[in-house]
Amino acid sequence: MNHKMVFGTVGKIVLVEALMLLIPCFISFYYKEVCAWSFLLAVLIAVVLGTVLMAVCRTNNDVIYAKEGFTTVTLSWILLSLIGALPFTISGEIPHYIDAVFETVSGFTTTGASILTDVEAMSKGLLFWRSLTHWIGGMGVLVFVMAILPNVSKRSIHIMRAEVPGPVVGKLVPKIRDTAKILYLIYIAMTVIEVVLLYAGGMPFFDSLVHSFGTAGTGGFGIKADSIGSYNSYLQWVITIFMLLFGVNFNIYYLLLIRKFKSVVKSTEMWVYFGIVAVAIATIAFNIYPLYGDVSDTIRHSAFQVSSIITTTGYATQDFNLWPSFSKAILFCLMLVGACAGSTGGGFKVSRLVILVKKIYSEIKRLVHPRSVKVVTFEGKRLEEQTITGVCVYLAVYIICFVLLFLALSIDRFDFETNFSAVAACFNNIGPGFAAVGPAANYAEYSIFSKIILSIAMLLGRLEIFPLIIFAMPATWSKAK
Repeated sequence: MNHKMVFGTVGKIVLVEALMLLIPCFISFYYKEVCAWSFLLAVLIAVVLGTVLMAVCRTNNDVIYAKEGFTTVTLSWILLSLIGALPFTISGEIPHYIDAVFETVSGFTTTGASILTDVEAMSKGLLFWRSLTHWIGGMGVLVFVMAILPNVSKRSIHIMRAEVPGPVVGKLVPKIRDTAKILYLIYIAMTVIEVVLLYAGGMPFFDSLVHSFGTAGTGGFGIKADSIGSYNSYLQWVITIFMLLFGVNFNIYYLLLIRKFKSVVKSTEMWVYFGIVAVAIATIAFNIYPLYGDVSDTIRHSAFQVSSIITTTGYATQDFNLWPSFSKAILFCLMLVGACAGSTGGGFKVSRLVILVKKIYSEIKRLVHPRSVKVVTFEGKRLEEQTITGVCVYLAVYIICFVLLFLALSIDRFDFETNFSAVAACFNNIGPGFAAVGPAANYAEYSIFSKIILSIAMLLGRLEIFPLIIFAMPATWSKAK
């Protein structure tokens, strides 16, 4: 493996994070907060580390193979989290470093799980940084770097495959740098539109920014104790709609921009995604109607929570932990399904679910008609057997990781429902679970060991397992390609 190229690239990523840390630093100075100096110190540490890595690891060989791509992404996300946690601890607002790392990993992976017991007591600068990590991590910071840095390698598609969620990652246009630019321009435009709509609806500008970051990255860090519950119905509907929009494959928006409407209409994943949402909203609304007795409120709360959970955002208008068991069961299923591939949402992904169902149907038909040849198609194209195998293998590894994480978390003193939903919520990058980690609670009571396990779960979920496994393999660090 090309170690110098990996660490040199990581150095560039760390310097990009230093620039991003300056934004909440300026906000803290604007509000005359003491934590501004903690940001400056974190920036200094990031600049020194990034500069040293780039200086020591200079190389003319910048070719990125699959091994380098997976390793670069994993190492970058770990370092981003470790450095990003510094302002919380240095400022003293999250005194324990592991707690700060948990909060930062939760931010960058767009999970939204928190250890904060009084979020409203936090400084504006740190609240902004928490939400900004959602926005950075939503599309992927390495994709952002590919969009802005010159001379990006043609093999940088390996970085996109490691960082952009979903079973199939391709280029929208021939050049990978142009693809990254298109993705981020769409991402920025949608974020700006949401900010404007929220501000126009009476939400303060600061609140509009942080909630748009949380929605765009499908992260869900709130700045109020009741998440979105205290905002008016218009604002809740705006966030509901944008959560759903950010859960759609961004390729769909590109196709809309270039006016390929027929391709959009033929998108199986998109229709299945919206179909699941519609059925879930209707079913839960019928089930929880007796709790509210008002059709409008019932539909709004149902739509908001379904959108929040399936897109793995994690915002809440109500404590769904108090809803009937049937509604909670539907929400749990949505936790596992997740959003579309190529979106900012987490979970197993709708595309994988569709492919698995089609493969199962194909195998059943083959059993009934052994001599028939069944071709599995997706989005109007024949799927290669390698892709189908990849989805099946991912499901197997997903289940194994889930079980191992649950067993490790079960060492802690919490009950079965709490631990099981905590793993599901963190592994699928949702945030709130059920029982003691429901939307009205947090993860503060978990032990240091459990917080580390859940942080690993969040990284596994965001990077979709394999990059971390490859990163941990001794063979990855050998010089052989």
